[in-house]
Amino acid sequence: MTKRKEQYNEASDLTVSHEIRIRFNETDPLGIVWHGHYITYFEDGREAFGRQHGLTYLDIAKTGYTTPIVKSKCEHKLSLRYGDIVTIETTVVDTPAAKIIYRFKIIDAQGEVACTGETTQVFLDKEGNLMLTNPPFYEEWKRKVGLLK
Repeated sequence: MTKRKEQYNEASDLTVSHEIRIRFNETDPLGIVWHGHYITYFEDGREAFGRQHGLTYLDIAKTGYTTPIVKSKCEHKLSLRYGDIVTIETTVVDTPAAKIIYRFKIIDAQGEVACTGETTQVFLDKEGNLMLTNPPFYEEWKRKVGLLK
C-alpha cells in the first residue's frame, strides 16, 4: 500500500503547548473523557496559539474577516480521565492556500499521545464571501513569523 504524501509541512517552529486539567463535566459515567470534548481541546489549543502569535479570533475579526472551521479530524489513541493533566500541542501548517490548518497532539502526563487531530479554517470577508487568496493581514502575519520571505 502506498502512503499518501503530505501536501503541506508543519511549521514546527510555530508550535504552542498548553496545559489543561480534565474536568468532571467532560467525562462519562466511567470517568473517561467523552469523545466530543476533544474538539473543544483543539479549540483551547487554537486559542493558546492565537494568543501567543497574535492570531486570535478577535485579532482576525478586527481585520474584517472570519475563519470558520470547514474540516476537523480527530484520532483517539488513549483514553483520558477526570483529573488528568494533559498538554495540547498546536502547530500551524505552512500552506500557500487561502486557509489556516492546525495540527494537534494531546499528550498525557506520561508523555503518551492520547489524541491527534487537524482543523482547517477558511477566510470569509465581511459579506461572507469565501476568499480565494490569503487576506493581506494573513500574508503579513506569515511574513512576520517567517513563513513568507
